[in-house]
Amino acid sequence: MSQTYQPKKRKRARAHGFLKRTSTAGGKKTILRRRRKGRAKLSV
Repeated sequence: MSQTYQPKKRKRARAHGFLKRTSTAGGKKTILRRRRKGRAKLSV
């Protein structure tokens, strides 16, 4: 059997990246929460 997780940088960025986050209302809230918490990385 092969591993389930086959990482791809582009696919990851498209699904969970900054632009994807900021394009939705919920994503904007997520970024805001992470900013408030003081995260070094806000998104992928």
